[in-house]
Amino acid sequence: MGKIIAIANQKGGVGKTTTCVNLCSALHEQGKRVLLCDTDPQGNATSAMGADKRNTQFSVYDLLMGEATAEKVILKTPFGDLIPSNKELSGAGIELVGVNNREFVLKNALKTIKDSYDYILIDCPPSLELLTLNSLCAADTILIPVQCEYFALEGLSDLMNTLRLVKKRLNPSIEVEGVAMTMFDGRTNLSMQVAEEVKRYFKDKVYATVIPRNVRLSEAPSHGKPVLQYDSSSKGARAYRDLAAELVKRNGGG
Repeated sequence: MGKIIAIANQKGGVGKTTTCVNLCSALHEQGKRVLLCDTDPQGNATSAMGADKRNTQFSVYDLLMGEATAEKVILKTPFGDLIPSNKELSGAGIELVGVNNREFVLKNALKTIKDSYDYILIDCPPSLELLTLNSLCAADTILIPVQCEYFALEGLSDLMNTLRLVKKRLNPSIEVEGVAMTMFDGRTNLSMQVAEEVKRYFKDKVYATVIPRNVRLSEAPSHGKPVLQYDSSSKGARAYRDLAAELVKRNGGG
């Protein structure tokens, strides 16, 4: 039985897409069957997985509009399977407004392929709107990347309020998979303080692995590769391998 994990934080620039892409690659490297579903109209995860977002026959937009099945939409990449996204998706929120059970369109679309994977990772848009709501309704758990900076905690309270509402009204079984500290700089007091504050709130949900600030992580997407393939020995690559191992271990895997 596959597990669907939404990687979400409505605050932009926290390393959400970076985490989704590199976690996908690291899990694939471990031999897991993994699919990345890109639900962000910017399509950054699609590009970072080496796909041309301007030239895909089908995308997640076709999946949500019922114009293609999940099997048809999936692209094979060297780093894991991918349901791509592009700017076509930007109007989907409006188009879905009149649809019955509009919050569950993605969940229903992924049902047919869920068992074909160990993990399905959903890269959510950096906002709390209908596409993100679809992702949270489709997901078993949510993984939250938190940037080690001053405003990080402010955004977290909004996300947790949304999660409580989703759990109460739409997806009672959703839980927090884990919290990943990103862009961590151990030389600054601020990074340490934010990490301590997040641990105080989320306790054992915070991963032991922290993702450091790393130039290679920033460079990798422009080469259409996860950092594990762009620079396998970099600090960023090592951190995401450790994070993937920690995630698998928490889910009872080896």
